[in-house]
Amino acid sequence: MPSLTFDRAFLTNLLSTLTDRGRDLLRGLTQSAAPRIADGELAELGQTLLSRRGEATGVALAQALLAGYEVATPEQRLAFLEALAEMFGPESEAIERAIETIRADGMTPAAVSALHDAAEPRRQELIRRLNLAPGGTAALVRMREELLGHVSEHPLLRAVDNDFVHLFVSWFNRGFLVLQRIDWTTPANILEKIIRYEAVHAIQNWDDLRSRLAPPDRRCYGFFHPRLVDEPLIFVEVALTKEIPAAIAPLLDPDRVPIDPQQATTAVFYSISNTQRGLNGISFGNFLIKQVVEDLKRELPNLTTFVTLSPVPGFAAWLARQRADEASPVLDPADKDVLSVLDQPGWTDDPATVDKIKPIMLAAAAFYFLEAKDKRGRVADPVARFHLGNGARLEKLDYLGDTSGKGLKQSYGLMVNYCYDLDDIESNHEAFVEKGIIAASTAVRKALRTRVAGAA
Repeated sequence: MPSLTFDRAFLTNLLSTLTDRGRDLLRGLTQSAAPRIADGELAELGQTLLSRRGEATGVALAQALLAGYEVATPEQRLAFLEALAEMFGPESEAIERAIETIRADGMTPAAVSALHDAAEPRRQELIRRLNLAPGGTAALVRMREELLGHVSEHPLLRAVDNDFVHLFVSWFNRGFLVLQRIDWTTPANILEKIIRYEAVHAIQNWDDLRSRLAPPDRRCYGFFHPRLVDEPLIFVEVALTKEIPAAIAPLLDPDRVPIDPQQATTAVFYSISNTQRGLNGISFGNFLIKQVVEDLKRELPNLTTFVTLSPVPGFAAWLARQRADEASPVLDPADKDVLSVLDQPGWTDDPATVDKIKPIMLAAAAFYFLEAKDKRGRVADPVARFHLGNGARLEKLDYLGDTSGKGLKQSYGLMVNYCYDLDDIESNHEAFVEKGIIAASTAVRKALRTRVAGAA
């Protein structure tokens, strides 16, 4: 919650410039530990904030509005978000005047600029002014997080979300982000957040965290923003190894024997976690991986291979649909009969069953990555879209790479390696984005061809 400590003389002068509503709210927030916010109070304060030109007044009003939002009831916060949609849109009269000017004078630079200014929703300027308050950036990220929870049931809020994204893309662009290495000496408040935010392979306790940060063959990097100094926006955990790994358990084993980083040939990105839901849709991962690759290459010239060991979160659900589909392009009746054992707990404990399933599973996985599409015609797997869009190559399918409960539930244990080849990243990216071409190794494509031939 933004700080509400004011110099009393300054506050006295300030209050004389505010509306009665704004003055009452600001006074309540500065004098009460649990102030009451009247219905409609926040929207009125937003109108007042937009009407003021003084910087000091604006900062204090922004501070009061954000503090009021923090203590408001959920219903009052939703009402404010809806007010942003309904009351703080573009000014129609200004748009009409700008259009008339263009009709009269043509598309002059001044006329086009005036139309652009008129078409901008007023809430964008309101959000900019709120960002000037101490702690404003963090408060706005939290506000958008709450907004995202309402969009599906309140479609009108999509326009508000579009404006948040428009501004956040600028405020959180790569030029403002700072890459920092996170290690065992990093302040504890940040390390606590690494434990909390880890989204791929849960960190069980401080000993588990230490095993990921302290050994010489482990690295962790995060992007930070100057206005969120103790909040990593995204972080990646890296293992330095002598080969491309096929399973996650050995990398996370607390009893493993670390290797000398100078003996490593491979850097493995085994976990990438976004931390701020309020920044969903703002891409950081592509910049993060590429910069970490460059930094590691400078630090350790002996590293020649840069790969991920990635989960496949949508595979189990997709495979279940294929098993239920009589016209499945990838599974015939015999395959489905073999895969029926997937419904039984403990199937991974029987070596004969594991061996029987493997060729069918890998063939289906190759089809899933190379051919399957979602409802929007995109590559079906969201993690694949991320890495392929960043210029990585689909390198290797890892059968039973993750036999944890989570891994079996989301992908029947399947994991995958994406390779970031520095010489091919740009060409892979362009081919994928412009033509939908998936960069994949011969081994992955061979698995697909073998299955299609067998199905024929």
